[in-house]
Amino acid sequence: MKLIDSHCHVHFNAYKDDMDEVIRRTLDKGVFMITVGTQQDTSKKGLEVAERYEGMWAAVGLHPNHTVEQTFWDDDELPPEKQATPKIKTRSELFDTEYYRELTKHPKCVAIGETGLDYYRIPEGVSREEVIAKQEATVRAHFDLATEVALPVIIHCRDAYGPQADMIEEYVQAGKLSRRGVIHCFTGTEAEARRFIDQGFSISFSGIVTFAKELQTVAKALPLDKILVETDAPYLSPVPERGKRNEPWKVEYVAAKIAELHGVSVDEVAERTLKNTKAIFKI
Repeated sequence: MKLIDSHCHVHFNAYKDDMDEVIRRTLDKGVFMITVGTQQDTSKKGLEVAERYEGMWAAVGLHPNHTVEQTFWDDDELPPEKQATPKIKTRSELFDTEYYRELTKHPKCVAIGETGLDYYRIPEGVSREEVIAKQEATVRAHFDLATEVALPVIIHCRDAYGPQADMIEEYVQAGKLSRRGVIHCFTGTEAEARRFIDQGFSISFSGIVTFAKELQTVAKALPLDKILVETDAPYLSPVPERGKRNEPWKVEYVAAKIAELHGVSVDEVAERTLKNTKAIFKI
């Protein structure tokens, strides 16, 4: 093992024709992975797939975009003809604590999530206040379960870092979320990142850091012992793979960019992020 992709979705339908081939290709490159569920069916399937492979683990949870029906493209900056994956269609689902509690008993389950606040993807024609209230209730349900079963949480957050940090602060001050967790696919400011770090969370960078200049400044400023790397595959392909379906082994490009920004070797970034990921998820 030389790297861990701390957040991917290699069990999604984007890989329905070659999932095992992609997983083997990734493992053969020395890249281990945590595949993340986003609703009941994908959470269950992620565990089933991880069970078949050494070097693979899973997380279970309900993504905020699945608390309301909507349709959108993965990469907002690319035109439809250059999108790497089909248009994403979500269905509305409620968080069933008992269902997810049972999933956490699986030996390959290492985290709760992804969950969080997403103020960016709120579809037109629905009450923004109602959507946010539903997201908040869902986050609390995840946080309560993570506290109960002593697992870390994987946070998805977009355009809501302040409110998200406030929710975390509430739970941390109450002595909950003992395992803390990670802010996945971070795209915020340095100040926002440091607030999460002060709360005991780590910051994970995806392929976005390979092309977003402002985010590169943030990644350069943060300490390596608080950084994780990920792909979010099949989404968010890094440079030079943009416009192609992402795969977990491409986390190598993310690690290379972090190394360049910090002025260290890729091996050092791999070693540090590997240590960080293993410590959070106890793998």
